Amino acid sequence: MGLRERKKAETRAALSWAAIRLAVERGLDNVKVEDIAEAAGVSPRTFNNYFSSKGEAIVTHHLDRCLRIAEALRERSAEPLWDAVTRAVLTQFEPDAVVAAHPVPDLAKWTAGVRMMVAEPALQGEMLRAGAIAGAEIAAVVADRTGTDLKQDLYPHLVAAVIVAATNTAMAHHLRTDPPVPVERLLADAFARIAAGLPTP
Repeated sequence: MGLRERKKAETRAALSWAAIRLAVERGLDNVKVEDIAEAAGVSPRTFNNYFSSKGEAIVTHHLDRCLRIAEALRERSAEPLWDAVTRAVLTQFEPDAVVAAHPVPDLAKWTAGVRMMVAEPALQGEMLRAGAIAGAEIAAVVADRTGTDLKQDLYPHLVAAVIVAATNTAMAHHLRTDPPVPVERLLADAFARIAAGLPTP
């Protein structure tokens, strides 16, 4: 990635994380595009160059993480499929530079805010869209790894759907447990269970 592309990726990530932080702290309806742009240190016009809505900006953080799962899975071609899946997913839940620069001051308050944010219908629609995009990318990688046909075989699509569903389920369970169970532990448990009952063809 060249310098220009890296700068664009950093701006996109900063805008997405600013949108998440403000929506969690204030509620989605109380956040304007101008607020997000200001928090990220750019203009509202720059925000509009990257995103069409607040919801898209918020969900982009999750979408990018899911797309990186597909990339990581492709790089782990020598490992058994479900071992590679588990490691690829868990790696994406380590704090990145943008998140690390904005630590959560009050975990209980943050978790409550995230619960409210993800309950927004507009965000749920964006999450479904992100899941479809990520699922298609993951299915293509699984087809390559397993020698299955992306158009004719069910298996790569089933594996991709399971990966997306398991990830979303672990995140949702993390939010409803009290105190919250670490999402990394839930993900590891979820994929261990899946690996025991969904073997590679």
